[in-house]
Amino acid sequence: MTSKTNKKSVATSTTSTSVSQQLASQLEGFVESDEEETSVSASAQSLGVRAQKKLLSKLSSKSVAKVFIDDTSSRVLDNLHKLTRAYSDSKKDADKLLKSIIKTIVKLGILYKNNLFTEYEIKLIEDFRNRFHSLSKAIVTFYEVDYTFDRVFLTRMCKECQDLTHKIISTHLTQKSHIRIDYIFNYLSNLQFIEYVFNTNSTANRAIIKEIVQDMNSLMDAGLL
Repeated sequence: MTSKTNKKSVATSTTSTSVSQQLASQLEGFVESDEEETSVSASAQSLGVRAQKKLLSKLSSKSVAKVFIDDTSSRVLDNLHKLTRAYSDSKKDADKLLKSIIKTIVKLGILYKNNLFTEYEIKLIEDFRNRFHSLSKAIVTFYEVDYTFDRVFLTRMCKECQDLTHKIISTHLTQKSHIRIDYIFNYLSNLQFIEYVFNTNSTANRAIIKEIVQDMNSLMDAGLL
C-alpha cells in the first residue's frame, strides 16, 4: 500500500471548540452569498425557509453545529479535518472540505425539516442512507479486520452516494451546490487519499481512524448512521 510522503504530523487541537464548530461560525450568510433558493410553490413556506436561513447565519458556531450536527458526528468531522490537513499539508484545503460538508448538511437539513422533499426524493434519501450505512460498516471493518481493505469498494460506494445526492437536490439547489457535492465526494474517493488514510504503517492515522470508528459505531448503534 502506498502513502503520501513528507506529511506533517497531525496537530492536536488546543481549543475547547471543535474545528467543525469553528468553521460553522464562519458560514454566516452563506446561503445568501451562494444565491441559492429552494424551489417551493407556497410563498409563506418560501418566506419561512428564508427566515430560517437568515436565523442560521446569525447563530453562534456551537448553535449552528448543534442544530444539524450532533456532538458525535462533529467529532467525526473534526477527525476527518485532521486527516485531510495532514494529507494535503494545507489547513486551507482541509477547511474548504469541511466547510463544504457543513454547508451541504445544513442545506439538506433545512429542506428536510421543512418537508420540502417529494415522496420520490424521500425514497432517494432512504437509498442514500442504506448505501452510506454500508460504506460506514465497510470503513469500520477495514480498520478492525486485517487484510479486508478494498479501495475499489470504497470508491464505488462513494460514487453511488454522490449520484444519489445530486438527484436528491436536483429540484431544490443550484449548480453551485452540485459543484460542492462533486468536490466533497471526489476528494474523499481519491485513491491516493484513501490509501493514505488506511496506511497501516502510519501510527498517527491509525489513532485518528480508531476514534472515527468508535464514533461511527456509536452512531450506527443509535440508528443515526
